[in-house]
Amino acid sequence: MINYTERIALLMHDIVVRTPRLSFIDLREVIVFGRYGRSDAEGAFATCHCLTLPESEPGYYFWRDRSTGQLTRRSEWFVTKSPQVRIGATRVKYLISFVLPRFCDQSLERSRKAELYPADTPGWLAKLDTIVHELYHIDPDETGIRRVARSDGSNSPRSHGPMFYEEVAEMVNGYLASGVDPKLYEFLQDDFNGLLARHGGVVGTTFRNFPSFPQRYMEAVDMPSTDAQVRVEPLKPLTQPTVYTEDDLHMRHFTSNGARRLTRKGQHRAA
Repeated sequence: MINYTERIALLMHDIVVRTPRLSFIDLREVIVFGRYGRSDAEGAFATCHCLTLPESEPGYYFWRDRSTGQLTRRSEWFVTKSPQVRIGATRVKYLISFVLPRFCDQSLERSRKAELYPADTPGWLAKLDTIVHELYHIDPDETGIRRVARSDGSNSPRSHGPMFYEEVAEMVNGYLASGVDPKLYEFLQDDFNGLLARHGGVVGTTFRNFPSFPQRYMEAVDMPSTDAQVRVEPLKPLTQPTVYTEDDLHMRHFTSNGARRLTRKGQHRAA
């Protein structure tokens, strides 16, 4: 069977080496993992998840009476934190997830990125575009997801924009023109059924708490109440880890209907 996340990770290493705009990325600090998503469903093909966001300022949720507007209850004070993910002594700063099998069946046809490539461009190139797209979200300053500049030079609150898509296409074309070995990306040429026919199955790295993965969480903090008459609701107990290691990485077999665990990876290998 083909280890799809490992193949993507190996391709990413070559892309980073050959693409100056991405050369700052240390892929030892990035984990590529799989999430399940049907090909016939709407949704993202891949996502870049940042683990470098700082702790938030303290806050709380509150509820008011609809008729009077009076504060009736509130949550405990809390801060929002990013979980820690470590592979050995290395702190992971970004996660990039690929939705399988949806990502495998992606095509340039009828996509917004089609206009950025010549009409005779093969449809599978949409997958290479997506991989570069997610790498480009990594912020050189490690302050979160890369900020997108408006045409006037100011920062946009969005994580995408026309210039972003155009710059991704430029990097894709530059990478393909750099003398890359086609064997590194040939697996992208198959859709999910093609992968099954060629390799017998598709596996990928996931986290132990699949379908979940490391995400921001709320932690209660002790701060004085501003109104002793307002009822304070405790935060719900955490159900997911706040610290992850290589022992939390598992291998799963992806099918068109779901994903089942095969065995614990035992050792992280850039996938």
